[in-house]
Formats: sequence, structure tokens, C-alpha cells
Amino acid sequence: MGIWIDTDMGFDDIAAILVVVHSKLTIDGVSLVSGNAPLSHVQANAASAAAVFGWSFPIHTGRELPVLCKLETAQSILGQTGIPTTGRSLPPANPLPLSNAFAALCDWLADGAGPKRILALGPLTNIAALALARPELAARIDELIWMGGGVTSGNHTASAEFNAFADPEALAIVLAHGLPLRMIDLDICRKVLAWPEDVARLRQTTGEKAQLLADLLEGYVNIAISRGRPAMAVYDPTAAAILVAPEIATLRHARIDAELQGQHTRGRTVVEMRGSHGAFNAHFAAEIDADKARSIIFDALQREAGR
Repeated sequence: MGIWIDTDMGFDDIAAILVVVHSKLTIDGVSLVSGNAPLSHVQANAASAAAVFGWSFPIHTGRELPVLCKLETAQSILGQTGIPTTGRSLPPANPLPLSNAFAALCDWLADGAGPKRILALGPLTNIAALALARPELAARIDELIWMGGGVTSGNHTASAEFNAFADPEALAIVLAHGLPLRMIDLDICRKVLAWPEDVARLRQTTGEKAQLLADLLEGYVNIAISRGRPAMAVYDPTAAAILVAPEIATLRHARIDAELQGQHTRGRTVVEMRGSHGAFNAHFAAEIDADKARSIIFDALQREAGR
């Protein structure tokens, strides 16, 4: 079964892609979007990751700017490239061939073969562009699993999770077009954690790739440690784990809206679970077997480290 991945290509995006690579699913294509860093860094990260990990699936360049607002990145937390490290970084690679994500995504959806499942790991700008320009093709999406939003609170601001804050109009467009959104939010991802011990296990595997993954994972985990927390939520890989093993999570139907106004509330995902208070338009992950999710994620990283 083939899927499409839309990503802003930080470390947890790479880990999420590796979860899919080491599953029974096939990646039909990847589209890039600005988010963790500006699109030029996202493209460079994708080219380097493809070279290091031997990815053969096509990677296409998507939207550089949000639908309406100015570009917002996570570079203040993740560094200039969007990928922190404690040592090794992704080595430079030849640029990816120029390929338009919008056209590629349209072609993929126009091909009637198989269910059309998308794993979205960044701002939803590319998906919103599709919904606006080719709604008849967007309607062919069978499932849109998105790591984003927050049922209770945010992280980039007190109200908003980063992927929602970076382009809330895109989220609003996706919801307005009735696309089958499955929101894997901050609350559920924070139940699935990466610990320093996970870094140590990777370091036990010999080889340059294993040590690169260990350095990148450690740089990622250190985001939490620098803030006084013992472990870091593995956001995008949790969404990928739910994609490849949907039985590990319980999804609930709800009314989800994107807040587009307010200095302190813009980007908030308002989740109404009472059917009497609004027509349900999406699902969110309400429960997860965190141990099984961790097993899927770190087994994939260990297998990749040993290749």
C-alpha cells in the first residue's frame, strides 16, 4: 500500500519517514514545505537524508510561504538548519532534482490505484493549496494523518502548536473542504518519549550511520533536557507509528476549528467533543499505547542504524 508524506524535514520528520520505510507500506512520494526552517534548508535536509539513508522515492519541492501570514520557523529552538545535533550533522549532498510538489501530488491523486493516504508532518500549506486549486482531487484523499494542533494547549505559544501556528489558514482551508483529517496532537505525542537511554542504545551499534542517528537523536532529546525535562516527545514519529499500526491508538470524532485571530490565540485548535455543540468534521487521537508506539519507532531507528 502506497502513501504520500508531506514534511518540513527536521530530525523527527526523518525518524517518522524511517518508521514508514521499515513498515509494510510503500512511500509513493514526498512533498516539502517550509516550517522547521525556510524551504532552502528543508530542501538541503531532504537531499542529505535521501543520500545517507538511500531513499529512492521521489521528493518534490512545495510551498515556500504560508497561505496568508509571514513565514514562521522553529529555528530559535532547532537551530539554523532545523536539525540540532551534539556532533555529526547530515553531510552536504547534491541538490534534489527540481520537481513541483503540487503537480506531483495532483498526478498521484489522479491515479485511481489504491487508497490515498497522506502523512503530513508540518504546516498544511501544500495540502491547502491542493484543496483550493483542485478540490476534486483533494476529495480523493482517503485519510490525512497530521501531526499538529493541541487539544489542551500549545507549544510555540501558550495556545498554539507550531505546525498549526505556522499556517492556521491552511488548517482552516483543509477543514473547510471536509478533508478526512486525523489530528495527532501535542497531548498524545507527549505520551511517547525519547530518553537519553535510547541514545545510548543507538551508540552501541557500530558504523557511521548509527553514530549520526545517535548524535541527531541526542540533539533532539537535549531540547527537553535543556528545559529541565528528562525526556523529549517524539512528535512526528508518533504520527507515523499510528499510520503504520492504527490499532495502537484510539481516535475520536470531534469538531475541530482553527483560531485565526488574536495575539495570544491565533493558531489554536479548538476541539469540541460534544455533538450537540457542533457538527463533527475531523478525528483526533485520544488514547495511545505508548509502549507499542515507542517499540515501533525505536525498532525502526535501530534497524536503520544497523543497515
